[in-house]
Amino acid sequence: MTPESIVIAGAGLAGATAARTLRAEGYAGNITIAGTEPHPPYLRPPLSKEYLLGKAGEDAVEVVPGSWYAENDVDLRLGSPVASVDPAAHTVRLADGTVQGYGALLLAPGATPRTLPLGGAEYDGVTTFRTIDDSRRLRERLAPGGRNVVLIGSGWIGMELAAAASTYGNQVTLLGLEDIPLAAAIGPELGSFFRTRHEDNGVRFRLPASAREITGHNGKVTGVVTDAGELLPADIVVIAVGVVPETALASAAGLEVRNGILTDASLRTSAPDIFAAGDAANALHPFTGEHHRSEHWSNALNGGKVAAKAMLGQDVALDMVPYFYTDQFDVSMEYSGFPSLAAKAAPVIRGSLERKEFVAFWQQDGRVVAGMNVNWPRSVKPSAQKTIKALITARAEVPAERLTDEDVAFDQLMPET
Repeated sequence: MTPESIVIAGAGLAGATAARTLRAEGYAGNITIAGTEPHPPYLRPPLSKEYLLGKAGEDAVEVVPGSWYAENDVDLRLGSPVASVDPAAHTVRLADGTVQGYGALLLAPGATPRTLPLGGAEYDGVTTFRTIDDSRRLRERLAPGGRNVVLIGSGWIGMELAAAASTYGNQVTLLGLEDIPLAAAIGPELGSFFRTRHEDNGVRFRLPASAREITGHNGKVTGVVTDAGELLPADIVVIAVGVVPETALASAAGLEVRNGILTDASLRTSAPDIFAAGDAANALHPFTGEHHRSEHWSNALNGGKVAAKAMLGQDVALDMVPYFYTDQFDVSMEYSGFPSLAAKAAPVIRGSLERKEFVAFWQQDGRVVAGMNVNWPRSVKPSAQKTIKALITARAEVPAERLTDEDVAFDQLMPET
């Protein structure tokens, strides 16, 4: 049965997309979105890229125009998140004390940045990075240039922030626990490719290294002491060591939680009429038969759509191939696939790392399970990403030499339909 009212706990991309999908599907019942931040739902990827660099404005991060919520009779409660859930009574309590019933509930609370137990983390100039306010504050500090910036964390966000900080003309040093940045995600060869791009632009690396202490004077940060005892001067320190899924609400309500809120492929949780999507959801993926938790915007976008349709009783599944992208200096990259399946495989390369124009494929038992394209011409049809996704979905065996042979057109790689 179609629920009379739907509450969405979380005012991010997944929550806003769910509300938009509900209205697009003709749902006429009450919709409430309750979020922690004072801002309407926004997109996170630009925050560490074009928005941080001042190349994109506020309209570039909106999920929908601010007027959309009132125009579509969606009650947007900002700054008053869902504080507790009573699955038996089908009610939620908001932070302002309001108790509200629901016919269906979507948990999309997102994630929070990991912190480190470092002395000096309270100094002015030390920050984590997650929100639009974080991006605005960091842009104000980076834009003048001439600052010493230390990034703690060599993952995607740390590397993107390092690129932005360097582009503004700051001296950037990046610490990470890996021997090679991004090696855990894409392997040492491609991680080295990204490291070289950064070093060519003046970024310094201390790898593997961790921060032992943050120093300061008169309440302001002055440096970072590494585990090797090196003192790195710092006017700005950003801790970018990943995020933790927000599961406290689900746990307190008795839902099943394991590395996120466990759901089936339709994003149903272990409690009736409660669904989960976005960074906090650990969803069963039909392709692998395993649970996957993704922190990328594509998962939040598609998860919001699937959850909305599932709440309306439609037979749907979150079966899309995971996707994300990054922009760093003169490198534009897109990645599709399952990192867990690609983890033990070495990529095969079409194109040239030296030319900074290539496509990498990861295979398992001869089948493509992941792929990424770097600066690959958009004029090539079908696109690299369309080819990669089609090969993954088809589970077709493709000889590595065909994948790497540039004389074999992408449409010759595509499985027959």
